Amino acid sequence: MRTPKRPIHAVSMWVRRQPPKVKAFLAVVSGMAALVLLRSIVHDHDNLFVAAEAVHSLGISVLIYKLTKEKTCAGLSLKSQELTAIFLAVRLYCSFVLEYDIHTILDLATLATTLWVIYMIRFKLKSSYMEDKDNFAIYYVVVPCAILALCIHPTTSHNLVNRILWAFCVYLEAVSVLPQLRVMQNTKIVEPFTAHYVFALGVARFLSCAHWVLQVLDTRGRLLVALGYGLWPSMVLISEIVQTFILADFCYYYIKSVFGGQLVLRLPSGVV
Repeated sequence: MRTPKRPIHAVSMWVRRQPPKVKAFLAVVSGMAALVLLRSIVHDHDNLFVAAEAVHSLGISVLIYKLTKEKTCAGLSLKSQELTAIFLAVRLYCSFVLEYDIHTILDLATLATTLWVIYMIRFKLKSSYMEDKDNFAIYYVVVPCAILALCIHPTTSHNLVNRILWAFCVYLEAVSVLPQLRVMQNTKIVEPFTAHYVFALGVARFLSCAHWVLQVLDTRGRLLVALGYGLWPSMVLISEIVQTFILADFCYYYIKSVFGGQLVLRLPSGVV
C-alpha cells in the first residue's frame, strides 16, 4: 500500500517538474502575493525595514553561536563576510556624512559583529575554514560595482565622492552573498547553523525589498523622484529586487527541508 504524500512534498514535486518559465512566473506571483499580504497587515511600512534589521541580527546571532559553541567555521565564506564588512563600512561613513539616524547605530553594531566573525574565521578557527571551497574571486563583484557606481549614482546636492560611495555600497550589498552561495554550491551539503544564517539573510532582504516596493506604491512613485533623477532611482529598486531573488532558490529548498524534517540541507545540482 502506497504511503500518501505530504501536501508540501506533492507541491514541491509538482514545482520541480515545471519548465523554467513557469517556475519564474510562480516566483513572481508568490512575491506579489507576499507583498499584498504585508501591505494589508503592516500599516507603517518603515517597520518592515526595522524587521529586516532584526532578522539580520538574528541570523548573525546564529552565526556567533556556531563559532563560539560549535568551534567551527566550516561551510562559511570568509569572502562573503569581507564583502559585507566593506559595504557596511562604506554605508556607515555615508550615514555619518549624509544622514545620521537609528540605522547608523544598527549598521555600526552589524559591522562590529561582522568584523568579529572575520577575525574568528581568519585566526581562531582557521583550521576548519574551507578555503578550497571558498573560491569566488571577489574582484568579480567589487570592480563591476565600483564602475557602476561611477556611472550611476545619486543626483543630489551632496559631495560627488560621497554620492559615488553610497551607490557603491548599494550595489555591493546586492551581491555580497554570492561567495557564500558558491561555497554551498561546492559542498552541496549545508549544515543547520549555516542554513539558518543564510535563510535569515534571505528573509531580511525580502523584507527590505518589500519596504522599498511598498513605499514606492504608497507614494505613487514620488519616492523615486525624491531619490533623484536619471537611472539612479530605478537602480536602487533593482538592487533590492536582485538581492532578494539571488537567495530565493536557496530559501525554497530550506523551507522544503524544514517541512521534510531534515536537519541537514542537501542542495540539488544547479541550485545557487
